[in-house]
Amino acid sequence: MSLLGIVLGLVLLMLLAYKGYSIIWVAPVCAVVVAILGGYSILGAYVGDYMKGMADYVFQWFPAFFLGAVYGKVMDMTGSARSLADALVKLIGSRFAVLAVVIPCLLMTYGGISLFVVVFVIYPMGYAVYRAADLPRTLLPGAIATGAFGITMTAVPGTPQIQNMIPTQYYGTTAMAAPLLSVVACIVMFVPAYIYLEWRVAQCRKKGLHFVPDPKHKETDFSDRNLPSWHWITGLVPLVVVVLMLNAFPKVVLNVTGVELASNYAIVIALICGILVACLLNLNQAKVLLPAINDGANGSMGAIMNTACAVGFGSVVKAVPGFAVLTNLALNMPGSILFSEAVAVNVLAGATGSASGGMSIALEALGPKYLEMANAIGMSPELLHRIASISSGGLDTLPHNGAVLTLLAVSNCTHKESYIDICITTCIIPLVGSLLLALVWGFIGI
Repeated sequence: MSLLGIVLGLVLLMLLAYKGYSIIWVAPVCAVVVAILGGYSILGAYVGDYMKGMADYVFQWFPAFFLGAVYGKVMDMTGSARSLADALVKLIGSRFAVLAVVIPCLLMTYGGISLFVVVFVIYPMGYAVYRAADLPRTLLPGAIATGAFGITMTAVPGTPQIQNMIPTQYYGTTAMAAPLLSVVACIVMFVPAYIYLEWRVAQCRKKGLHFVPDPKHKETDFSDRNLPSWHWITGLVPLVVVVLMLNAFPKVVLNVTGVELASNYAIVIALICGILVACLLNLNQAKVLLPAINDGANGSMGAIMNTACAVGFGSVVKAVPGFAVLTNLALNMPGSILFSEAVAVNVLAGATGSASGGMSIALEALGPKYLEMANAIGMSPELLHRIASISSGGLDTLPHNGAVLTLLAVSNCTHKESYIDICITTCIIPLVGSLLLALVWGFIGI
């Protein structure tokens, strides 16, 4: 019954989230289902395991969510991110419309801007690009998702995204974990996705499909701010600062003082530096800075609470007897521990609709065991880090995923019109890629 409760709880969580209900109340309700069928005290499950798991996650990761949201909002409201995107579009041109959208998304997410912010920033720019290229607007969500929802979120070494930071707490690694595997993963995920998107463009041109305006879209006008032609630099420099501070600064501190800077400290320092640099480069827009910081702070609460509630649900699942059965199944799965981890993270990310939430649940329950097994066979914990991160970006983008729903809402497209592109480029390709990489690297072990 306990195992049945876990399955029912996960299915109910996925269905309710898919229907658009807030996970803030859905997660504890589903946790109660798990507790009842697991013979566990309802109050003990909610007040104890659920709240502790949720609170611990907020305690550990709130600074990163808060500062990341503020940083993204400052870059958005000052027009810095938009200026950088426009400069890249001018450089690439509408002839390569897919690249003109994907590359700015990759650059911004690698620079630490939340993928939710990137969606709002890139859509107006992508809208203009696809209009100039006379391509169906329904193709745009797939291109944005390819750049923002996967590669620089999980695979590129050194990315400050939370999906690359969470494994550091379980495996004692850094954001640069397993660079060779990371580079191969980027190729495995990006090349098929880009080929698919270009194929879709070619098919639409053959069918004679054209751009159809979005009746709800109103382009933001920054002309009244008299932004200089070099304003794109204010978009690029903070991104570079965040990446360098996250990956180079801890090494400098270690070499100079002998103190090893924890990853959750490093991301806080990096984001603070990014915010300060972005503000200094936009002092001529001083009146915008405080509202941007305020909006970012308010927006951070919803983001972290959604993920923390998923983690709280996982804490209840971990406490019931049936979880031991699932643990044994995962740990005794055919193949290497990397394949076991890839399956576990993918399944839980899909069930919760959250890459960071699903990965946190899996690593909280299985991470110590995976690390113990890896040490026993001499496998680098960096491989566990990278496979977990890559796997979190697979099944998380099922139809009920929050980022998917946001992207479709912003672009005024339906699941029927645009989800197939999102699914293939950010769900199917990363899923297959993560499982194949786990199998191969589990065999060669480098």
